[in-house]
Amino acid sequence: METRQDMGQDARLQGARQQERSLGELFGDLTRDMSTLIRQETRLATTEMTQKAAHAGKSAGVLLGGALIAYAGFFALLWAIVYGLTSLGLPIWASFLIVAIIALAAGGVMAWRGYDTLKKTDFAPRQTVETIKEDAQWAKEQTA
Repeated sequence: METRQDMGQDARLQGARQQERSLGELFGDLTRDMSTLIRQETRLATTEMTQKAAHAGKSAGVLLGGALIAYAGFFALLWAIVYGLTSLGLPIWASFLIVAIIALAAGGVMAWRGYDTLKKTDFAPRQTVETIKEDAQWAKEQTA
């Protein structure tokens, strides 16, 4: 037959087991939540970097397009203006020089615009960094 003292000990042991299980469940929940959070943050970072890469790609396309147009423009303007200038009595070398300066200036302006846009692009995933900071703060609060 159990005594009152034995019954009290059994109740305390059973209470400790329930508390232990609850802590284990809480830890399991926290682990699952952190895993979900990390997956979501990874997805957010991927989305953010994809958007930034697309913007950079467009700017690089403008830069390349400007360079190609300047290159083609160099040759087209070279011959057209050289013929026009030589018909006005300028020496051929002076005609070529004038045409080269005009084509290089136009191409340089376009290339500089593309370069300037790329330089201003921020490639850091700022939104993801901010949410990770918030998540770290939340995790600290949960474990405190």
